[in-house]
Amino acid sequence: MDIKRAYRFRFYPTPAQEQTLARTFGCVRFAYNHMLRLRTDAWFKDQKRVGYHETSARLTELKKTPEHAWLNEVSSVPVQQALRHLQTAFNNFFTKRAGYPAFKRKDGPQSAEYTTSAFKDVAAPSRCR
Repeated sequence: MDIKRAYRFRFYPTPAQEQTLARTFGCVRFAYNHMLRLRTDAWFKDQKRVGYHETSARLTELKKTPEHAWLNEVSSVPVQQALRHLQTAFNNFFTKRAGYPAFKRKDGPQSAEYTTSAFKDVAAPSRCR
């Protein structure tokens, strides 16, 4: 059986870490809100449902544009995870477990989720030589 655990820690970031976290929170919020707007507009204009894969592809295209190149300055894992959270919010809405997803606010609680793929094991020896 696979047991999953979550840990919550309090930490006091350095000014450089605070800046990195602020950029990460901003990118996560932007991706979530941008794709929520994209999905909402697609439904009201064309009666078309846009899923996770389409938003993920759109995010990749967005990162390649010069005006959104700043999205590449942070780890891609929390930004991608924001799209998964948006998909979950829509699934909960469609199954009537929750209301329509709301936009994230800058003055609200900020979060970014790093999955295990965001970390590399430095203790394990490399098998590629």
